[in-house]
Amino acid sequence: MKISNKEYQKFSKQIILKKIGIIGQQKLKSAKVLVLGMGGLGCPLSIYLASLGIGTIGIVDNDKVELSNLNRQIIYNINDLGKYKVDVAKNKIKLINKNIIIKSHKIRVNKNNIEKIIKNFDIVCDGTDNFKTRLLVNDHALKQKKILISAAVSGFDGHIFKFNFKKKTPCYRCFLPEIPEQNNNCESEGVIPTITGIMGTLQANEVVNSILNFNSNMEKKMIVFNSIKMNFRSIHLSRNKNCSNKC
Repeated sequence: MKISNKEYQKFSKQIILKKIGIIGQQKLKSAKVLVLGMGGLGCPLSIYLASLGIGTIGIVDNDKVELSNLNRQIIYNINDLGKYKVDVAKNKIKLINKNIIIKSHKIRVNKNNIEKIIKNFDIVCDGTDNFKTRLLVNDHALKQKKILISAAVSGFDGHIFKFNFKKKTPCYRCFLPEIPEQNNNCESEGVIPTITGIMGTLQANEVVNSILNFNSNMEKKMIVFNSIKMNFRSIHLSRNKNCSNKC
């Protein structure tokens, strides 16, 4: 995909990186990335995807902006209260990069629409806030052999993992076979806004690694970050022979 003179100037600071260059920038522009959930994770994630020059971004959310969102969902402000998140996000992402193709879905992901939503994207970024949806996204990303980059936050902690279902790999159900009785999310546990920014940014970073085939060693493990201790720890993920997905 051709890079215009204006795009070359705009993205020049990343194009001059030897591991990116013009060819890398063309790959970013050709990429199609889906963001599920335009909340605390989806906001920084989509901003950085736009800033990187991703060519097509899908955004999915059926919620409206509320006052309690504004401490961490950085796309929105007080003037956006009561508006649909995807409508506001689409307009503001376009201000960052007018050339982006944005496909917005003002819906909640469920078993009836998930297959259609994800089928035209290369990479699926999950920022949803409940285990039921995460498992649903996992199952269909696996079925369609997508790259899945998922993150979640609670309190002062966040975690991120990546599954490249184009390869033989464990899946989310390998270590979470069934839906837990209690959801650990910001609604029930609270959250510090900086952790959503950090984890959403890490998702965007792993999108770049995936598109440009950088070896980040993110596959088959989960990275957990604690914002108080300022440390990362890695948890190895292995395939479960009893996994219902038979991955």
